[in-house]
Amino acid sequence: MLRAVLIAIGAAAVVLGVIALATDLFQPVAVIGIWGAILLILILVERVIYKPIRKGRPGPAFQRTSERFVDDETGRTVTVFVDPSTGERAYVQD
Repeated sequence: MLRAVLIAIGAAAVVLGVIALATDLFQPVAVIGIWGAILLILILVERVIYKPIRKGRPGPAFQRTSERFVDDETGRTVTVFVDPSTGERAYVQD
């Protein structure tokens, strides 16, 4: 829900920025358009940055941590594993 609201706000800000460019009101309103574009890019890229949740245990170098959480999308518990030598984290569905 929050993601959809932020996308709508970002899109509205971009539209205002385009209108500002078209009507020569560039300086004050174009800044809103720029921030709207930044917001949209960050929200859309956010899905790519987060690692996917695995179904099985990662490689032997990974150690189970005490960190657990409930995945919002699936509603299932996820356990975090970490490779101490690299600091890489893996998310495994319980």
